Amino acid sequence: MKVDEKDMLNSILESISRIDYIKAEDIPNIELYMDQVTTFMESQLESTKRYPEDKILTKTMINNYAKNHLLPPPVKKKYSKEHVLLLIFIYYFKNLLSIKDIETLLAPIAEKDFNNGEEFSLTDIYEEVCQLQKSRIDSLSKDVARKFQVSSESFADAPEDEQEYLKLFSFICSLAFDVYVKKQLIEKLIDTLPEPDHKKK
Repeated sequence: MKVDEKDMLNSILESISRIDYIKAEDIPNIELYMDQVTTFMESQLESTKRYPEDKILTKTMINNYAKNHLLPPPVKKKYSKEHVLLLIFIYYFKNLLSIKDIETLLAPIAEKDFNNGEEFSLTDIYEEVCQLQKSRIDSLSKDVARKFQVSSESFADAPEDEQEYLKLFSFICSLAFDVYVKKQLIEKLIDTLPEPDHKKK
């Protein structure tokens, strides 16, 4: 393996190891106005941006999420901690799923656990899910390293001036195939969920 390939792999694995999540205790326990919500999300998720000018969350996005029933409406133009937790879920899902699928997926949580005042809350669900994801970082790193190794050994018979690109292309295709298959599985699972209550009415 070339030195630059090693550097690339190390850079990828380092970025995976830095993956973290917004801790529930870091979310303000007071109700926030929309500007405060967008500022909070921007500061907390800035490291996930691809380009500096990218927006994490805008007022238009929040309004659309409420209009499409992904998010309960604010109370007197203020958003609770539970609103922020749902917005974090939406932020990650929107790169993979349709608005309709996100609505179906989040509806049971929004209907039963949003500001329910009970011991088991949306905060508990959020923390449990995030801890599970965090525990998978090591196995994810190993899987990516294996895919990188396999790809780096591909296209040995290709023209020498194309090999570097084709190996990278092979690696990207391997990662993309994983995403494609998992997206198909997620959609099939979402299709087993009941329609949100507001649609039944």
